[in-house]
Order: sequence, then structure tokens, then C-alpha cells
Amino acid sequence: MSDAFSKDDKLSLDATLEGAVRSLTSNYPDISGTHLDIGSGTGNLIRRIRQEYDVQSCACDYTDEFMELDGVTVNVVDLNDGKLPYADQQFDLVTFTEVAEHLENYRAIIREIHRVLKPGGVVVITTPNVLNMKSRMRFLITGFWSMFGPLHVGETSIESAGGHITPIPYPYLAHALMDSGFDLPAFSTDKIQFHSLYWFILFYLPIQLLAALSWKKERNKYRTLDKHNEPIIKQINSTEMLLGRCIVVSARKPDPECCQ
Repeated sequence: MSDAFSKDDKLSLDATLEGAVRSLTSNYPDISGTHLDIGSGTGNLIRRIRQEYDVQSCACDYTDEFMELDGVTVNVVDLNDGKLPYADQQFDLVTFTEVAEHLENYRAIIREIHRVLKPGGVVVITTPNVLNMKSRMRFLITGFWSMFGPLHVGETSIESAGGHITPIPYPYLAHALMDSGFDLPAFSTDKIQFHSLYWFILFYLPIQLLAALSWKKERNKYRTLDKHNEPIIKQINSTEMLLGRCIVVSARKPDPECCQ
């Protein structure tokens, strides 16, 4: 099996997987040991991770029929049960790409990821960016974010866009991570979504002005901003957020024994 990405990968776009790898190599270059890929699909991310890190990879997904990598056994798991079939503190790295938006309760799985990671272990998560300009304008007009739309009752192809049932704005994903015990996450996006550029040029300055007024009220009147969430809130109207297609979020589980 070639180390190149499969040309017919239908489950996760190459740029998104590359964004996940880029986040890891930029923020956590020291990873080694055991790796769990949740929602492993064809195995393309496992293949790519192996090019960068000396890890032993495990895979889980709702089916094993997509896996293309030889020698990789897929544990078939219903992630909507909110449980992972692994021991506490078993893995050094968990990848969770383009899966959370398909789940009924992604927060339960994030808590499980924290449980199965060793102290000092790292998670990287990707999901569609519902806060880019194209998505914001679509929501204004239709009430649906980009890559999320009216759902067919009884949809069976849960790996497709028709299985996107949970839009996750970045602040809520970051909160889920930190509330589960992870450090402040690192944020990036996979690539620029060029369809957002027109709206970005048109509305960038009004957004920044009105947001500054809104955050001032949130901080002084409602007291919803504090030292823990303000770094996250500052990302909401960043250029990368307004233009990025998918968000890429990575975080480390603190290691109490590690000297800072």
C-alpha cells in the first residue's frame, strides 16, 4: 500500500488531514508511542501520521469496511454510546478528524479521549468551520450553517455530509476540551475558503467594530468573559476564522509530574 493519499478518499479531504498533521508537527513535535485514530475511514490519516511520528496506531470506526491499510484492525464502535473500548491512559496521541459533527454527543467522546490519553498526551480534532463568512451568510439567509442543512429522516450514509447533525462553533469545542481537563487548545484552519472572501471584504470592518462593542458589554456588564475563555473568544472574528474552511484544534492533557 502506497504512502501517498488515496485518490478516491471519500471520507475526509486531503487538506483537512494535512491541517491536522500540520497542527501536530507545529505544536507537538515530540509525540511518540501509541496512537488512536477515531473515525479511521480508509486509514489515510494513520498513514500520514506514520510518516511524521514513530507511533503504533489503533483504529476505531462505526464500520471496518472502509479501511485500506494492511495490518490495521478496526474496532467497530458506536460512538453515540459515548464510550471508547480502551483502558485509562492507554494512548499518547488521539486523532479525531471529521467525526464530531456526525455525533449526537461529541462532548462525551471528548471526555473519553481525555480518559484514554496518558498524562502529556495530545488530541487533534477537525470539524467544519461554521464561523467562516460563507457559513455566517448562509445562516443569516437560510438558518443553516455551511455543510449543515435540512436532514433526511432515517439518513443511513452517516459518513456523508447528510450525516452532519451537530454544528460545533470553535468556542464550544474549545470549552468542551478545557472543561474535560485539557490545556488551552491551539487553533488553526485547514485552508482558505475562497467563497468567503467576498463577504470578508464587505463586512470585515463592521464586524470588528460591532464585535468590540459587544465584547465590552460581555466583559463589563454580563461578566461572561474571563482569563480562561477570552483567548478563545478573541479567535471568533480573526482572519483565519472568517476565511478558514475547517477548524483544526489540538490540545495536551496536562501531566502533573512534568516540570514546567
